[in-house]
Amino acid sequence: MTKMMSCSFSSFSFAIILMLSLFSFSLHKVEARAFFVFGDSLVDNGNNNYLITSARADSPPYGIDYPSHRPTGRFSNGLNIPDIISEQLGMEPTLPYLSPELTGDKLLVGANFASAGVGILNDTGIQFLNIIRIGKQLEYFEQYQRRVSGVIGAEQTQQLVNSALVLITLGGNDFVNNYYLVPFSARSRQFALPDYVRYLIYEYRKILQKLYELGARRVLVTGTGPMGCVPAELAQRSRTGECAVELQRAASLFNPQLTQLLSDLNAQLAADVFVAANTYTMHMDFVSNPQAYDSMLWTRTIQWDRTMHTIIKSVSK
Repeated sequence: MTKMMSCSFSSFSFAIILMLSLFSFSLHKVEARAFFVFGDSLVDNGNNNYLITSARADSPPYGIDYPSHRPTGRFSNGLNIPDIISEQLGMEPTLPYLSPELTGDKLLVGANFASAGVGILNDTGIQFLNIIRIGKQLEYFEQYQRRVSGVIGAEQTQQLVNSALVLITLGGNDFVNNYYLVPFSARSRQFALPDYVRYLIYEYRKILQKLYELGARRVLVTGTGPMGCVPAELAQRSRTGECAVELQRAASLFNPQLTQLLSDLNAQLAADVFVAANTYTMHMDFVSNPQAYDSMLWTRTIQWDRTMHTIIKSVSK
């Protein structure tokens, strides 16, 4: 794996996991249900271990703070976002869909289809070779439902999927591992940044609509974090330690349009299916005001906890 990829993934994971950890102490457990995960390295918990790819997290220092103290395929020093959500909802962690252990009753817990390196677009992450692109993840979701139908029947499977919590995290790689991967990349020559963002949103709409068609009814959608602030991007693009302007601009264009997309889809469906999680603002609070998390940590934790509790409560209904 390239150093750039490792640093970028680790920084985003740290920000979102820290955010969820701060919220976690008063989240109420809800009735057990299935949990499905789609997306990139922020939520991959080991699928890429089963692939011939350079996008891997199967060696130290990954996993040093995981209960086993060993790398698991998560792009994290310990638990990742799906692990923390499962823990706070009182569920056991979902297994990677490619894991041979995902059989029988374990299928009823849900599955993690995510794969490090993927994006909204199929040409994102081509340098990593064999990864599970989002279209394939959705195909696996269909395959999963056929497998579960063989265990509990078609009607019960539909109920399981409809009542499940779904997490999807996409978009960051379409910038750091596509548009801005190299100077004068193919996509940057094809699109000005505002047009590229609109194209991503157009393609993301298709993905979310397909997810709904496959039965997802409670979907948590995360935006991109402050991509210009990750260590690899700072090393490559910043001379003063300030966050890289162009990547920050990309996030500032993408996130509001993603939120609007979710609002439009909910209006179209006449239901609150998709819930947006604004990870950018929360991360930037850490970056721009780190001293506040010393003396004011407890106060801010309570404030943020209320916000995350509202999100989790909403998607758990």
